[in-house]
Amino acid sequence: MTESICLKDLAAWLGREIEGDATVALCGVASLEEAGEGDLAFVRSERFAEAARSSRASAFILPPGLDAGGRPAIRSPDPGLDFARSAERLKPRLALDPGIHPSATVDEGAIVAPTASVGARVAIGPGCRVGAGTQLHANAVLYPGVEVGEDCRIYAGVVLREGSRLGDRVVLHSGVVIGADGFGYVRDEAGRYSAVPQVGYAVLEDDVEVGANSTIDRGTLSETRVRRGAKIDNLVHVGHNCDIGEDVVIAAQAGLSGSTVVGREAILMGQVGSAGHLEVGEGAFVGAKTGLHRDVKAGSRVFGYPQREEWAWQRTTAALSRLPELIKRVRDLERKLGLRVPESDREPDDDE
Repeated sequence: MTESICLKDLAAWLGREIEGDATVALCGVASLEEAGEGDLAFVRSERFAEAARSSRASAFILPPGLDAGGRPAIRSPDPGLDFARSAERLKPRLALDPGIHPSATVDEGAIVAPTASVGARVAIGPGCRVGAGTQLHANAVLYPGVEVGEDCRIYAGVVLREGSRLGDRVVLHSGVVIGADGFGYVRDEAGRYSAVPQVGYAVLEDDVEVGANSTIDRGTLSETRVRRGAKIDNLVHVGHNCDIGEDVVIAAQAGLSGSTVVGREAILMGQVGSAGHLEVGEGAFVGAKTGLHRDVKAGSRVFGYPQREEWAWQRTTAALSRLPELIKRVRDLERKLGLRVPESDREPDDDE
C-alpha cells in the first residue's frame, strides 16, 4: 500500500505554492470524474473548471488564476507535468528488491551491480554488464555481450540480443526485442532467398523509453541507434541501421524501414510508414497513417499517403468531400451535351 503524504510536503517536493488546508492527506491520484477522498486531481485549463467543481478530489493541481472552489490546491504553471511527477510519488511503479532471484541464470562471466535487481527466470549471458539500480523483471533475456546502464527498468519478457547497449534510465516495456536481425535477403543462383548476415548491434542512449512489443533491429554492419530521450510507443518497428534523434516521439504501429534517419524532436504519429533510406528533418511532424516516400524537411508538417505538405493535404481532403457532387454535375453536363456516359461511370440511378 502507498503511504499517504500531506499536501504541504508534496508541494515542497514539487517546489510549488499551495493554498487552503496544507495538512490534507493524499494517498492516490485520479481523474476529475473518478477522484474520491484522498485523491489528487489536476485541472489543465478553464475548459475543465466545471468538471473540477463537481469533482470529489481532496485537492487539485491548478494553473494560476483558476478558481479552486475553496478546496486545497497546488498552483503550477504546468499542471500536467507536476501531476505526472505527483503520480510517480504517490503511485510508484512496481519495483524489485536488489539481488538475484534463485531461479535466475547468470553466467559467471557476467557483471551485475550489487544494487541491481534480477527477477525470476531471468537469463543473463556471458560478458553482460548490468548497472547499479537496474531492474530486470521476470523472464527477461540478455544474450552475450549486452550492456545495460544504471537505473533501467526492463520489464517481463524483454529480449536483448547479443551486443546490444543501453544507457542509463532506459525503460523497456514487456515484450520488447532489441537487436534482432534486420530484414535483409539476396537471391542465390537458384533464385532462392538467402539471408544477409546482420553483424551490427543496437544502441539505446540515456532516458529512452520503448513501449510493449516494439522491436528495434540491429545494424547490418554497424549500428542502429536511438538517441537520448526518444520515446517509442507500443507496437513500433525500427529497422536496421535507423538513427532516431534526441527527444523524438514515435506513436503506436509506426514502421520505419532500414536506414531511416529521424531528426531530433520530430514527431511521428500512429501508423506512419517510411520507405528505407529516408530522412525526417529536425522538428518535423508526420501525421497519422502518413506514407513517407521521400525526405521530410526540417520543421515541416506532412500528412497523407503519399505524403503531402499540410496545406496541400487539407486542400485534397476538402476536394475529396466534394467529389460526388462534382461527378454528378459532370454527368448532368454530359447529358445536356448529348455525350455518352462511359459504362464504368454509370450508377444505378442513371437513366441512360
